[in-house]
Amino acid sequence: MSWAPAELDLSRPNAARMYDYFLGGSHNFAADRQAADAVLAVAPHVADAARANRVFLRRAVLYALQQGIRQFIDLGSGIPTVGNVHDIAHSVNADARVLYVDVEPIAVAHARAMLGGDPRVDVIQADICFPDFILENPTTQRLIDLAHPVAVLFVSVLHFIPGDVNAIVEPFRAAMSPGSILVISHATSGTATSQTEEVQRLYQRTPTPLQLRDLADVQALFGDFALVAPQPGAAPRPHGAALVPVSHWRPDPEDHLAADGLPASPFLANFLAGVGMKRAAAMTEQPGPEPAGQQASRRTGSR
Repeated sequence: MSWAPAELDLSRPNAARMYDYFLGGSHNFAADRQAADAVLAVAPHVADAARANRVFLRRAVLYALQQGIRQFIDLGSGIPTVGNVHDIAHSVNADARVLYVDVEPIAVAHARAMLGGDPRVDVIQADICFPDFILENPTTQRLIDLAHPVAVLFVSVLHFIPGDVNAIVEPFRAAMSPGSILVISHATSGTATSQTEEVQRLYQRTPTPLQLRDLADVQALFGDFALVAPQPGAAPRPHGAALVPVSHWRPDPEDHLAADGLPASPFLANFLAGVGMKRAAAMTEQPGPEPAGQQASRRTGSR
């Protein structure tokens, strides 16, 4: 397997490569397939949840493009497979720029080979637990202009990170300009069943065990961003009330994984997603009247 770094430990399953297997990909090893098959034996709907999450990613990227956003940071992007962010974005806007970030050597090596030097897309190997390193990275600064709106994607990644993940998300929220969007999907605790407990136990064998959080903790990751209604044209919802299962966020009736066609499963019901938009800061102080000369000469701009 020429795409696998020589130093890689092939004996231990990896969550990213298991996800690739759930999606029907080929960049996984025997240990990954055995672990994934053990999960599917207990909970076959986990594969449905993985595919529904991938379709949510597509819908969220298309939504960002509809808002005029043309640059994307995909954090914990995983192993490239069908429906990558840059493929989706370039189908609508050929000038869109995409930065992939992952700590997994296989994901990074394969992404670099796949991109083939495309100047609109790049990848950096980095641990998303160090957001300042990513934001200050020369590749990020060359490709992404944070003075303009950007879509930052935390899709199916934060539930593999222990501890205070808000400390990871907050620096990105702070760096994003008004009009930017934050996309998160996250497996949540919901109602525990024997299936969900066994799946958690199986993931303990990987370097990145599942870290299920409750609804309130996931909602808090959006900070003061305005949550986008999960149904087009829906009335505004209270803050934090727009997280829904991944298959229910602006579903496309044409999708073969539309919400109505999926089985009832705790893995689908508790796999939540949301999209938040950064609003312009409210003006806290109104300026007083200006002299006429200053009014004539002053130039202002707003986003």
